[in-house]
Amino acid sequence: VQFVESGGGLVQPGGSLRLSCEASGSIASIYVMGWYRQPPGKQREWVAICTNDGSTSYVDSVKGRFTISRDNAKNMMYLQMDSLKPDDTAVYYCHSGGFWGQGNQVIVSP
Repeated sequence: VQFVESGGGLVQPGGSLRLSCEASGSIASIYVMGWYRQPPGKQREWVAICTNDGSTSYVDSVKGRFTISRDNAKNMMYLQMDSLKPDDTAVYYCHSGGFWGQGNQVIVSP
């Protein structure tokens, strides 16, 4: 399966963005899907995961601000990002089963 992210861009601190991840095939049988990010000059880090039964988990730095969701019928996964901070600047990737999307740049800056 291949993933294609979209929805990134430039936003001011406090703003919102919604990232989308479209899978090339059915995700109905994929138990865990997640979002990762790689800030400039840093290693890639885990951000959030979502299981097929609706369970979610987040890294502490985004709890209460980011919401991960998936729509198995549309083969889509989303990351709603609110109250964005400059530290959220990164390339964001969707991931599952060892497969990665191409990445989508998010820049949070005045």
